[in-house]
Amino acid sequence: MSNFFSSSKELDERIGKKTKLLLLLIIFTFGIFVFIGSISHTAIKERHIPRLVISETNRALRGDILSKEGFKLAFSQKLYKAMVNTYNIDPDKKDLFIKLFSIYSGISEKTIRKRVSKKGNVVLSYSIDANRAKYLKELARKLRILKVFIPYEDKKGHIIKYGLSLTESGESRIFSYKDSFEPILGFMKKSEDDGFTRPIGVKGLEKSYQEALRPIQNGIVEGLRDIGNSIILDGNSFVKPPINGMTLLLNIPMSLQKSIEVVLQKAKRELQAKEIVAIVMDSKTGKIRAMATSNRFDPSHIRKRDYPSLNVTAIEYTYEPGSVIKPITFSLLLQNHRVNPYDIVRTYNGRYKLGRKIITDEHREEWMSAENVIVYSSNIGIAQLAQRLDGIDFIEGFKKFGFTQKTGIDLPYEHVGIMPNTLQMENEIYKATVGYGYGIRTTLIQLVCAYNAFNNNGRILEPKIVDTIIDHTGKRYQVESFTEPKQAITAATATQMNKILQKVVKKGTGKKARTEGLIIGGKTGTAHIASKKGGYAQLYNSTFIGFANDKKHRYTIGVLVREPKKPHSYYASQSAVPVFKQIVDVLVEQGELIPERSNP
Repeated sequence: MSNFFSSSKELDERIGKKTKLLLLLIIFTFGIFVFIGSISHTAIKERHIPRLVISETNRALRGDILSKEGFKLAFSQKLYKAMVNTYNIDPDKKDLFIKLFSIYSGISEKTIRKRVSKKGNVVLSYSIDANRAKYLKELARKLRILKVFIPYEDKKGHIIKYGLSLTESGESRIFSYKDSFEPILGFMKKSEDDGFTRPIGVKGLEKSYQEALRPIQNGIVEGLRDIGNSIILDGNSFVKPPINGMTLLLNIPMSLQKSIEVVLQKAKRELQAKEIVAIVMDSKTGKIRAMATSNRFDPSHIRKRDYPSLNVTAIEYTYEPGSVIKPITFSLLLQNHRVNPYDIVRTYNGRYKLGRKIITDEHREEWMSAENVIVYSSNIGIAQLAQRLDGIDFIEGFKKFGFTQKTGIDLPYEHVGIMPNTLQMENEIYKATVGYGYGIRTTLIQLVCAYNAFNNNGRILEPKIVDTIIDHTGKRYQVESFTEPKQAITAATATQMNKILQKVVKKGTGKKARTEGLIIGGKTGTAHIASKKGGYAQLYNSTFIGFANDKKHRYTIGVLVREPKKPHSYYASQSAVPVFKQIVDVLVEQGELIPERSNP
């Protein structure tokens, strides 16, 4: 019996050992599964580990606009966004961060303190320029060394080690000389390009050359990161350089443009005018050497009062030009062999009735030679001579001079003006009024291009402000005219008109334009401004279009004085002509014209 109990006890012990071994095996096996699962989960789950290879986009910029001498009139610079995670700033060193960032950024400590009072990622500035951004990047490195930035654990258990970061946020357009060259340079609006703010041209050259100025290719830098999260530039890094937009080189010298702007600004005050506009064009090439106005604006800070000045008056303002049209009419008469300069024309002592219309002259004579009709600006004389042209000769002749058509100048929104149709031009009243500059609307640039024919063997040229487009390699592309020169009148007719216009300056209404040693010619025009209510207001536009030549240079120059209010200044001879003379003086001072000195 005792043997039985002994055997039973041994059996229980063996079963107990097996159970324990089985239990240990189960626990061990479960542990292995847990270990493998843990490793798999760690391997598979997304982890917050900084990338070893990083890349940065280096955005290309808009092209520059340069004066003839190479002065930068408009250029772009990058703007940077400065950000910091306030949780990363050591509370004991917060004041140090605020003080140093204020010094490096130029932003007041008060402003920085207010911004870093917020929790999390905070934008300290959206408009850090390139130079300050460079210094701030260096500051960020120094702040890490000083342990101003400390890591922290976010709600998801990720360790965040961010500090001060600077990223490209946009592009700023800089107009170096503020209001100078305006409004022909134009102004900008902002456009978003994948989170990057870019300027887009709205008016002026910035608009018309938008495609040439547009950035061509953004750059990319890719490589291993260092401890400061900056790219290590070595043999393994990849760099694709940015290609900026092309550069525009103008035909206009800075010195000439600014000097003429000063002349116009001063004359505007003296004449109490609404605006004074001037154009200087090289008669042989059509290159615009100056296009200036007294009414300018700073394109970086446009105010409500600047709105009327945003348009380019020289090409967008149409007006009845008055007597400056008379030489155009007279040249058509010469071209069609309807008049001889020495024909005698009765001018009725300054008062003449045509139909129901009374035409008057300031210069009262009973008789005049045909050319003196131009020299002394006789409305009566040209009204009668104009009857010798039929409607089609009038219309087609004016079109050959470029009226009612775009000149092709490289600016947007050019207006073409208006004139009566062929049928209307068969009427004697229309012939008379259009013949002396009413009933037709034109622009100053059209008048300058038309008069250029008198100084360039009868040819009309396409005016150009931009001379050359330069790409990123330095290769130059000459800006070509879209149209060939047009022969408005024969060279012989142009020569006759040139001499008559010289006589206007020597003996007639343009005497104040004379400059000794230069060949000067031109014609005055004083015209009432049509009222919106009908009829004509007691307001005037005064114009002088002419030329100034020496042995090597020939310039066609136009001056428009809008609504002068100084007593008697509405006469072009008292307003536009003296301004023309001052512009010629500037050309002489700057060596653009060299008067021939007479022998003592």
